[in-house]
Amino acid sequence: MSIEIPAGLTDLLKGYTVEVLRSKPPDLVEFAIQYFSRLKESNNLPLISRSPDPIQTERRVVSFKEDAQPSGLSADEEDDVFPEELHFKSPPPTFKRRVSVCAEAYNPDEDKDDDNEPRIVHPKSDQQRNRLQEACKDILLFKTLDPEQFSEVLDAMFEKLVKPEEHIIDQGTDGDNFYVIERGVYDIVVQKDGLSICVGKYDNKGSFGELALMYNTPRAATIIAKQQGALWALGRATFHRLIVKNNAKKRRMYEAFVESVPLLKSLELSERMKIVDVLGMKSFKDGELIIKQGDEADCFYIVESGVVKIMMKSKTKAGPVGNGEVEIARCLRGQYFGELALVTNKPRAASAYAVGETKCLVMDVQAFERLLGPCKEIMKRNIASYEEQLVALFGSSADLSH
Repeated sequence: MSIEIPAGLTDLLKGYTVEVLRSKPPDLVEFAIQYFSRLKESNNLPLISRSPDPIQTERRVVSFKEDAQPSGLSADEEDDVFPEELHFKSPPPTFKRRVSVCAEAYNPDEDKDDDNEPRIVHPKSDQQRNRLQEACKDILLFKTLDPEQFSEVLDAMFEKLVKPEEHIIDQGTDGDNFYVIERGVYDIVVQKDGLSICVGKYDNKGSFGELALMYNTPRAATIIAKQQGALWALGRATFHRLIVKNNAKKRRMYEAFVESVPLLKSLELSERMKIVDVLGMKSFKDGELIIKQGDEADCFYIVESGVVKIMMKSKTKAGPVGNGEVEIARCLRGQYFGELALVTNKPRAASAYAVGETKCLVMDVQAFERLLGPCKEIMKRNIASYEEQLVALFGSSADLSH
């Protein structure tokens, strides 16, 4: 199949590449928008010329030879080599927002003055604030906030009562609020190939809507209330100022660690960064119970520091060994646990205890299902390894099916 490259495209991209290498912008997409907008406004060069003037093209673009060698010139001398028309200043750090709030990526490091913005407060009764605090106590995005920041978040949240079949957010629309569930059941619906597919649900707890605000992307799914319920919403401005900026600090701390976790290496970089954004940190003292056998699963854990001891009490074998817990594994830095119950949708098959002072990165079940889909096959393959361990210890792997 023959594909025709539009005339002028190659030279256009070469010119943009030169400016990227010179300016080293932190945001390539935003730089591209500014570069091509200025180029178009200057009327010096059409974005893609269908009938280019070869003389004009030769004057205004950089000529690259296939066998070009490093010039050995200084940076100032190299500046003199290129035509003046191609010298564009780097875009300023802040830009005027376009009509769509999803048109540009939000960079928390570029927001310099938002700390002086007025604090948003939605008045609440004592009873409302108590309900809100209860709903927010297990939200991982809030775990890294200090008490003052958390109080400011609670002040800025407002209550939203919903009716059955009400659409809270719709796939493809811009994000305006982050939502915490106080009560109610909500379906997660995704449009695929023209069909509406329910891919999960929230049952009287959890949160949603953070990814569209973090990345200024359209909503990835539709959330529909299946009964009367109550939500607490946090507006975009406060979410950016407190949650996203705080999360950026956390990202810098965690991203190198997450990249070293073998399980997550199969993910794309963008997928790993989304995982960093939803991780929380929990600390445990020596001997402290982290998860308990038989409990409902709500989180997935990665050991950040310390050691975690996995213990199991057999339900299927009587006798001294069956009546007490037996150590079946130990998890070290970078290893994970708690995934089995989430993958199989069954209660916890074992208990986990901290050995010494231990810190774990934690991901709640909703984020696990949303972001770790590509890793589930790896986790399922590990079940065979668990079964072998149980057969060696108890003579049966039946406890995994209980």
